[in-house]
Amino acid sequence: MEKDERARIRTGDPLAFGQLFDQYARSVYNHAFRLTGNWSTAEDVVALTFLEAWRLRAKVDLDGGSLRPWLLGIATNAARNTARAARRHEAAIARLPRDEIMPDFADELVGRIDDTERLAAARAALTTLRRSEREVFTLCVWAGLDYGGAAQALGIPVGTVRSRLARARKKLQKLTDAALSVKNREPQFGCGQVEGGRNTAARPTQEETR
Repeated sequence: MEKDERARIRTGDPLAFGQLFDQYARSVYNHAFRLTGNWSTAEDVVALTFLEAWRLRAKVDLDGGSLRPWLLGIATNAARNTARAARRHEAAIARLPRDEIMPDFADELVGRIDDTERLAAARAALTTLRRSEREVFTLCVWAGLDYGGAAQALGIPVGTVRSRLARARKKLQKLTDAALSVKNREPQFGCGQVEGGRNTAARPTQEETR
């Protein structure tokens, strides 16, 4: 990103900020979904990310490259805050009298994530990682940031990014292979399923990495 564009964003130029949104909203959205596992929550995270970016616009350095790592760092924090708020809400709901069953978002999630067994197993395994490992993995592997970009997004040293990513990869490989191994040993039912009866899964759209 050129110095002039950064200066315009710092001064609150609506046109420059609109261009920033157009360029990176898709990337922020995909990153948010990978962290939260929920499309609706990801939309909320996108809104919170750009609201916070607007609030912090004066801190944008005049010199530098893409603002994508900066935005993904803000999105990561927004996802953390959203998750904490969701846990507080769930705890409050749990204290209420259980007169009726609360709806579960699991069916919506299963219908929307990528419809391959390995990715489904990897997505499930990802949720078992420590938050710090999960954040590094989503930034480096799925969002495509290099070690420096991920370090900038999370505010941690590059060496820490490397070590967390190595641990995350090793754990995910082991957990995914184990999950698929168990699945392959399970008896298969429903061989008479009507062709085309399965819902097509929605996938995150292709990201721009400029």
